[in-house]
Amino acid sequence: MTVDLDLARNVLRTEAAAVLGLVERVDQRFADAVLMLFECRGRVLVTGMGKSGIIARKMAATFSSTGTASFFLHPAEAVHGDLGAVQSTDVVVALSHTGETSELLRLLETIRRLGAKLVAMTGSPSSTLARAADVVLDCGVDSEACPLNLAPTASTTAALAMGDALAMTLLVARGFRQEDFESLHPGGGLGKRLLRVEALMHTGAEAPTVPMDAPLAQVLAEISAKHLGMTTVVAPDGVLAGIITDGDLRRHLIAGELLDRRAADIMTASPVTIGRALLAVQALAMMEQRKITSLVVVDAQARVEGVLHLHDLWRTQMF
Repeated sequence: MTVDLDLARNVLRTEAAAVLGLVERVDQRFADAVLMLFECRGRVLVTGMGKSGIIARKMAATFSSTGTASFFLHPAEAVHGDLGAVQSTDVVVALSHTGETSELLRLLETIRRLGAKLVAMTGSPSSTLARAADVVLDCGVDSEACPLNLAPTASTTAALAMGDALAMTLLVARGFRQEDFESLHPGGGLGKRLLRVEALMHTGAEAPTVPMDAPLAQVLAEISAKHLGMTTVVAPDGVLAGIITDGDLRRHLIAGELLDRRAADIMTASPVTIGRALLAVQALAMMEQRKITSLVVVDAQARVEGVLHLHDLWRTQMF
């Protein structure tokens, strides 16, 4: 068997060209489609058959995860009982390269009777589907990447890219924020990467803390009990004064300076601190850059709220 690498490269060139060809079609019709989706008071129903259906499912998932209530409507199942899902306040986004997919065309009467809006994404702007639509997005391609020019390849890639362009433009129009994205992705690897420090830090009795006048015995007991290899040192008003690490103890022990010492005598003043709202991945970057294993979490008045340790980040298996 001989693998035709030139063919593979040509597939990629063809599909890249198909996507680039869409750039000049991002015009007023695209803006009208975005406005229609933005003003939708119901749900965005994305539909398509075959390979277009697969792209439609992905579009619906992307819309839903970025603040636009959406789901996939299977056109064949719709005409066998699922048409009740379509409401007058909905917007239907229909994908069909030819614009003549029979299962989709059978939905047109119901969509129009209910008064739902219709956005057609098709490679045939003069097709039946396009003529029935409120807005038509031309996703046509010069040819498929398939050597036989049969298998949907460049056309589905173009539709996928146009769907992403719609979703991302909507995301910005809605003022969708990182916090919103986080709330919609609580699980999986992405959810873990969006975890904030406050979800992982040690707080309350789990956070090692000693007063500035704590004797050495109390410092050692606190570090040993909390198993973080360090303790915070706080002033009487709760404001962070410094930290004491295992390394600090070793250095003072070698210098013979531990006897009769208090926490304030051996602490490292002005340690690195972070806020509880910082992303865990940002906290990890700070630790790696400064070559430290823990960060003190403080509030706006520099009062200790907790401690984040490198092991807390590793345990999430997000990295």
